[in-house]
Amino acid sequence: MYRRLLPGFSVSEGRMGRFLVTCMALGFFALIVAGVAAAWSTAQNEQHTADVGHTYQVEIAINRARVLIEQSETARRGFLLTGDTAYLQSYRTVMAALPGAIGRIAALTADNPGQQSKVATLRRQIADLEQHRERTISLSVRGDQSAALVQFQQETSIRRMRAVRTLADGMIAEEQRLLAIRDAAQQASVRVFYITLICAGLLLVLVAIITLVTLLRYTRELATSRDAIRDFADTLEDLVEERTADLSRANEEIQRFAYIVSHDLRSPLVNVMGFTAELEAATGTIGELIDRAEERAPELVTEDVRFAAREDLPEAIRFIRTSTQKMDRLINAILKLSRQGRRVIAAEQLDMTTLIDGIGASLTQQMEQRDTILTIEQPLPDLVSDRLAVEQIFSNLIENAVKYLDPKRPGRIVVRGKRDGKRIHYEIEDNGRGIAPSDHSRVFDLFRRSGTQDQPGEGIGLAHVRALAYRLGGVIDVASELGRGATFRLILPATYAEPKTDTRGR
Repeated sequence: MYRRLLPGFSVSEGRMGRFLVTCMALGFFALIVAGVAAAWSTAQNEQHTADVGHTYQVEIAINRARVLIEQSETARRGFLLTGDTAYLQSYRTVMAALPGAIGRIAALTADNPGQQSKVATLRRQIADLEQHRERTISLSVRGDQSAALVQFQQETSIRRMRAVRTLADGMIAEEQRLLAIRDAAQQASVRVFYITLICAGLLLVLVAIITLVTLLRYTRELATSRDAIRDFADTLEDLVEERTADLSRANEEIQRFAYIVSHDLRSPLVNVMGFTAELEAATGTIGELIDRAEERAPELVTEDVRFAAREDLPEAIRFIRTSTQKMDRLINAILKLSRQGRRVIAAEQLDMTTLIDGIGASLTQQMEQRDTILTIEQPLPDLVSDRLAVEQIFSNLIENAVKYLDPKRPGRIVVRGKRDGKRIHYEIEDNGRGIAPSDHSRVFDLFRRSGTQDQPGEGIGLAHVRALAYRLGGVIDVASELGRGATFRLILPATYAEPKTDTRGR
């Protein structure tokens, strides 16, 4: 069963990143300071405006009380001089409004103990002044106009009025003093605001200049580095092609050597197998001879002779035959690898999703028996390479993943890939038994296997995969832990290019 799924920094770069982040942090800090200073200055302005308005309200209330006191005095004198009751009525009206005016002053200066003391004194002065006024008004109301005038001329109302005026002037002066202090504080706050704003602006300008200079320098260095990398890449490409040609030639020599050795080993092996067959036939003849000897002259056949003819010799022949058969399989495997190395690569456009689908379909029965799901993560990049070699690589890897799954859990095999420039990275991931870290490189060696040997095979599958990957210009490795599955990572060129032939003299 299978399914599809839809779809580092260098040190200088790290320092550059940290520096730019620091500059941005300083810039944001300057903006925050400027914002805080603006908010603080606005709050100070609002408070100063409120204080100025409060001062004006106090002054208006004091002046209002002074006007009422003056008006009441004027109305009393008019009544004493003319006896007209209209003046008396005006006096009563004004005096009735005076306590409210004094209360207004007391309410506005409730937070100022000095002003509250002066308000209390003002109330006592007004009460004393009102007491003397009422005596003259009472005489005039009874008709004793002359006595009222004499009493008016003898009283000290002018001195009392002067005391009231002086006290009111003092209260106004106190408010003016407080206003001057508040003006000075406001000017100081404005100066602090402008100084903070200038410092924040200078810091922003400095940060902007440093950042701009740094970016320009970094851009120039980056352009220089890019040019150097381009030149190095051109040189590296030539170097890689040269090394690839050397490796290809060495690989061809190794493959020829493997073919010659395996071919030459087969001749003595055939002889050994032939003589083993003759020994096996001779064993039967010897056995018959021992049987006749036991019938006719049993005293000639010892136990050692009988055991050697019937047990030791057949067992030895079986061991020889088993070993020669195993050697024959190994020689065939070496020949197979050597023949693959000599096969001509035929590159073509490969639809990798379709190719993996076909491999999954061929393994459907084994996957169903092991409750395994093969997942192809989309998009899976396509290749231009040799179809047979790519099929053999992925078939071996996926079949190995199925063979070495953990029977304790359902099998999950995932095939994914991504393009990285001119190369494509494929991963075949499973949740099987896993491979010990010490065996990661050994599993790709010929005739080497890892873990419990409970599956058939001679240990040539991954060696074959690595040889094919090298032949296609790629590499393969594995990442795995015991009990946690394995991930085989295959890197192949997106488009296969035949290695250049080495034309140097040899």
